[in-house]
Amino acid sequence: MNRREFLLSSVAMSTLALAAPQPAFAQDKLTILGSVPSLGFPFFVHMLNQIKAEAQAQGVNLTESDGQNSAPKQTADIEAALVQKVDAIVISPLDVNALAPAIEQAVQAGIPVVTIDRRVDGVEGILAHVGADNVKGGEAEAQAMVAAFPNGAKIFHLQGQPGAGPAIDRNKGVHNVLDPLKDKYQIIFEQTANFARAEALSVTEAGLAANGKPDAIICANDDMALGAVEACAARNFTDVKIYGFDALPEALVAVRDGKLAGTVEQFPGEQSRTAVQIAVAYAKDKTEPKEKLVLLTPIVIGKDNLDKAERLGETK
Repeated sequence: MNRREFLLSSVAMSTLALAAPQPAFAQDKLTILGSVPSLGFPFFVHMLNQIKAEAQAQGVNLTESDGQNSAPKQTADIEAALVQKVDAIVISPLDVNALAPAIEQAVQAGIPVVTIDRRVDGVEGILAHVGADNVKGGEAEAQAMVAAFPNGAKIFHLQGQPGAGPAIDRNKGVHNVLDPLKDKYQIIFEQTANFARAEALSVTEAGLAANGKPDAIICANDDMALGAVEACAARNFTDVKIYGFDALPEALVAVRDGKLAGTVEQFPGEQSRTAVQIAVAYAKDKTEPKEKLVLLTPIVIGKDNLDKAERLGETK
């Protein structure tokens, strides 16, 4: 099989994989692709559920795509959607650089693309981006930690997945706050845990073994924060203040119970619904969005403002 035959075969197989679980579509309905990086992360399960709910509310069909934490898989899903001739694409790309060529291919094919959460800056013609201001989110997370330790602190910093826009921006926000204060607030251990709980557990264990107990641990998402909680609990370091990001229901419970000091709410449901609304409006009658860049301002959720969390109703 030559390269061209292989590529065509791959697209065809991806098309079957995307199309198989979907019901027969009415011919008069628009169809959009909703793609997230990985349904192995609760954050993206919530995001895709909100995309699905808004697509239903808008009266359009949805082809669902789970990138399975693989840029080639998410790329193949986009290519399959182009073969299917979807009317619009709403996507949170796993890696903004790796997915750029496929997204550019969709734009050049005349398909409106709206990105969520992770912004692709290198592609001209994307209809809109809807996300949180992750730099401000990282700043808010660091500021909450500073407020908890007015006399200074030793800090672990668990970073997100390299190449992911939110990880880059949250890291920048944390350093925007802490770097000017480095005499009082020292990052004594900093390493990626790729947004994964199990990896955060092992990374935190390594950090504790090498550096001893910190005063606080700042994490780029809740899964990593919960992994850090496990590592600290195993050593009975229950007074370490740990901060997460995403306000997942499990993290909100941990905040309520005092296991997490806080988590950053970035309103992913609102991001997802807004992105679908923009995509459908353009697909229907070429309605341009009022803003090409829609950024929601994240807030830190602590015990005192749990009622502000988008997913509080899902907690047990």
